[in-house]
Amino acid sequence: MKIVPSKIQYGGEYVYNIIRNSIAREVIGENYHKYIPYLVALFCFILINNWFGEFFLFMFPSFSKIGFVWGLAILSWLLYNGVGIKKHGFLRYLKNMTVPKGVPGPLLILVAPLEFISNFIIRPVSLALRLFANLFAGHLLVVIFVVAGSWLIRVSRNGIYNVAGGFSVLLSFGIFALELLVGFLQAYIFTILTAQYVSSAEADEH
Repeated sequence: MKIVPSKIQYGGEYVYNIIRNSIAREVIGENYHKYIPYLVALFCFILINNWFGEFFLFMFPSFSKIGFVWGLAILSWLLYNGVGIKKHGFLRYLKNMTVPKGVPGPLLILVAPLEFISNFIIRPVSLALRLFANLFAGHLLVVIFVVAGSWLIRVSRNGIYNVAGGFSVLLSFGIFALELLVGFLQAYIFTILTAQYVSSAEADEH
């Protein structure tokens, strides 16, 4: 590391500061330091894979395959549940996550199972499906516009269809640019939700 940073070092420090200040410190609170390595690695891994897979030479975002996404979601699930169990113990953590404060006793029969499903099942599933669906849909749109536009230009003898095909190919570049933004946003959302779940697991009451 240099006192006067190179462009690569400056970029790395900029990303690190965003994750540390905007996510870890703001969401998790005073114990944020120990989670920074995971959050930075998580954000960078998702972002690089998203952007790498958008280039026309590859056109294969890793997270448009559901298996890659489940792996990351399970890691975050293990992290926040492990944090909660370590701090509170298994039974107290389970109580914190399934029994909201102030709920009348009879309603707990309905509320407790819903809280269990929400905190232990829906969270990792929603993390995975959100990332997968956005990357898969965007990738599919780019491919459809390129393939359909190229086909119209190649096989049609009608001028209108040729114009439509050319417009379709040009529009694919706009969708491609939008996908670069979506790739960044999905990396940020996945990371900030992971931090939020860690904060929730550490909390004494819900």
